[in-house]
Amino acid sequence: GMGAITPVGLDVTATWKSVTSGVSGVGPITLFDAGDYRTQIAAEVSDWDPSAHFDAKELRRLDRFSEFFIVAARQAIAHAGLEFTTDEDLASRAGVMVGAGFGGMGAFIEEITTLVERGPDRVSPTGVPRIIPNMAAGLVSIEHNLTGPVSCVVTACSASANAIGDAAEIIRRGAADVMVAGGAEASITTFGIATFAQARAMSTRNDDPQGASRPFDADRDGFVMGEGGGVLILESLEH
Repeated sequence: GMGAITPVGLDVTATWKSVTSGVSGVGPITLFDAGDYRTQIAAEVSDWDPSAHFDAKELRRLDRFSEFFIVAARQAIAHAGLEFTTDEDLASRAGVMVGAGFGGMGAFIEEITTLVERGPDRVSPTGVPRIIPNMAAGLVSIEHNLTGPVSCVVTACSASANAIGDAAEIIRRGAADVMVAGGAEASITTFGIATFAQARAMSTRNDDPQGASRPFDADRDGFVMGEGGGVLILESLEH
């Protein structure tokens, strides 16, 4: 089972077609006005419409990174042909492991801005659930009735890979038969771009977004910020 929300496709099939066709998802930043920033390009999930997946009440409780992970998890579970909500035995032996470097950075910026500009009484009570990185895993476990191990890995750029590895180890030690594993990030924000740009870590090839991501090139000048979510369903061989 696989699921993917990426800058070059809103599912695995579309993403793989783009990747194998050499399509780049990098372009000018549109999520905020980056005109004064050293880096003005990123790989955004540009066609994302959260209202197609969540109602208004749900959206008030979700950061963009959680949206990506939840929908990618839905895709992966459907792809694997698993139905947890009607099989309690299976659900009790299934869990979730998410990897995220920052978690709800967008929500964090929103709440800090509200605190500074409007005062403490205007900060949302859903601020913390939107921000914390493990919330994406928790929400997937709730939606699909997964009562096995549920946790989160926060190890910067290796978080999602570590999450998949940790999920495999959970199955190996017999604590679960099935794990929903992967990661999500949505850090194309004012702070996310500013801080990496100040560290001289990101490409400033603003006039050539399509050619900016070139890690093995002699003229490389930094990485390109991206966003999205990817999920795999891991199962024991016996299962």
